[in-house]
Amino acid sequence: MADHSGRVLIIAGSDSGGGAGIQADIKTVTALGGYAATAITAITVQSTLGVSGVHAIPLDIVEAQARTVLDDIGADAIKSGMLGTRELVEVIARLLSDYPDIPLVLDPVMVATSGDALVGEGVVEAIRDHLLPRAALITPNAPEAEKLTGLTVSTTQEQADAGRALVAGGAAAALVKGGHLSGSVITDVLVTPDTTMIFESERIDTRHTHGTGCTLASAIATGLAKGRSLPDSIEAGGSYLSEAIRRAPGFGSGHGPVHHAWVFDR
Repeated sequence: MADHSGRVLIIAGSDSGGGAGIQADIKTVTALGGYAATAITAITVQSTLGVSGVHAIPLDIVEAQARTVLDDIGADAIKSGMLGTRELVEVIARLLSDYPDIPLVLDPVMVATSGDALVGEGVVEAIRDHLLPRAALITPNAPEAEKLTGLTVSTTQEQADAGRALVAGGAAAALVKGGHLSGSVITDVLVTPDTTMIFESERIDTRHTHGTGCTLASAIATGLAKGRSLPDSIEAGGSYLSEAIRRAPGFGSGHGPVHHAWVFDR
């Protein structure tokens, strides 16, 4: 039984630029008072300008990282990010079946902020078939929701429709994010079997949005790991991310990172 001590196991890829992936996840969980452990799925050669190389970690090593952590340290929540192959998704799904009581926040990472594809053939179907039914929450942006559901997602109503389709596909809840849509207000739509909730935030005019999806999912996972409700975790995670974007350090000449450690500023 989880003791809500804030332990988060992150299963995701490494970003050498430090703005997204495992690095963003660790920074987020730490900044929000949780404890981050990791199972690294891939090493990317990456900066604010894009991804120029990906080295996949062997499947048995990915599984061993996760299982070793879970059997020793344990976890109050699991957050998954970049899962680059169908085979890896299947391995993670089998692994998670041995730990059914730990909530999974599934961030279906498919494309980097730069536009570079991060997953191979069959991954979308594998996520839908094997991980969606295990997810306490899935957090797709609009393009990812379209790939997962086959629906068009360009309005708040269509976000809700996609969320309902994901819940019908087995997820306990879906947060369909609106950052890729137009407008001065970003609207994220949470769908559960019982309710639909809207979360709104001001759109910040900036190029420094690298890793925002990773950051939000990890912030939500940290909230859940500390025993907060799902809506509270989403609200708090969104507030943390907005301030991190607002205080972005301005690094790089492309899509720059946010300021994950702003909570420590004096």
